Amino acid sequence: MTVAAGRAPVSRGAEEYLSWLAVEQGRARNTLTAYRRDLVAYERFLASAGRRLEDASRTDVEEHLARCRSDGAGAASVARATAAIRGLHRFLFEEGLARSDPTAQLSAPPLPRRLPKALSEPEATALVEAAWGDDPLSRRDRAVLELLYGTGIRVSELAGLSLGDLGSETGLLRVLGKGGKERLVPVGRQAAAALERWLGPGGRPDMVPAAWARRQDAGAVFLNRRGGRLSRQGVWLMLKKRARSVGLEDRVHPHVLRHSCATHMLARGADIRVVQELLGHVSIATTQGYTKVGTEHLRRAYEAAHPRAQRTAGQ
Repeated sequence: MTVAAGRAPVSRGAEEYLSWLAVEQGRARNTLTAYRRDLVAYERFLASAGRRLEDASRTDVEEHLARCRSDGAGAASVARATAAIRGLHRFLFEEGLARSDPTAQLSAPPLPRRLPKALSEPEATALVEAAWGDDPLSRRDRAVLELLYGTGIRVSELAGLSLGDLGSETGLLRVLGKGGKERLVPVGRQAAAALERWLGPGGRPDMVPAAWARRQDAGAVFLNRRGGRLSRQGVWLMLKKRARSVGLEDRVHPHVLRHSCATHMLARGADIRVVQELLGHVSIATTQGYTKVGTEHLRRAYEAAHPRAQRTAGQ
């Protein structure tokens, strides 16, 4: 078990899952606290049955949820526990920490996804421009912020960027997304300029260590203070620091600039399928949900584009 100060103990795998939820999904602190309680209860149940988390079966999950109901847990609490347990097992399987996902065929309804609000355009600009200095860290932070807002890539995708992914001649960025799927993302003028300043003299070269702690870090686009690859947790901490400096700390979550990028593009008339491709969504339904595309926007786009949908004079 891993114990953090002031927090209930969970297994290492569960701790990594909760960290991923915080950094990659931007879950609220109260949600993470509730999920932690749910996972503590689940792991205690498994331990009492002599089962390891990595070897849990669908029957184990169903028996635990049935016990929750019999102990008086309400429908919302059981649904939340189900979501936490399903997410944990999916995470362990996808990260190679478990051989299978016992919840893959579980028919319990997941909790509805609550998407955080996008920043306004002036707020997004203020956040990006919060990194304005000429020292290496300021250059790095500005390039990170410009890329997150300018391309809509995920924090994990940005942290995984290598120098070979930068196509300076084509103005395209090669991004490795979920499921190992590759896509090309255009890099705008502001982001390209910030990247150039970071990669040039006075930027990244000044943060290269005398000897690389890990060989794979040598190709990282973004480095931390110690000269290693900047992690997604490091990006999140930087984002909070910069947001605090411009009074936006309460509005910021790890994907705030990704969400704002897509929302602002749609508001300015971008085709939703272009945004879908930019974000790397397999289904356009995901893009609609993520960016909260309203039915009014879709109706206007339909009426403007379809020859049989346009109103005639007098109608």
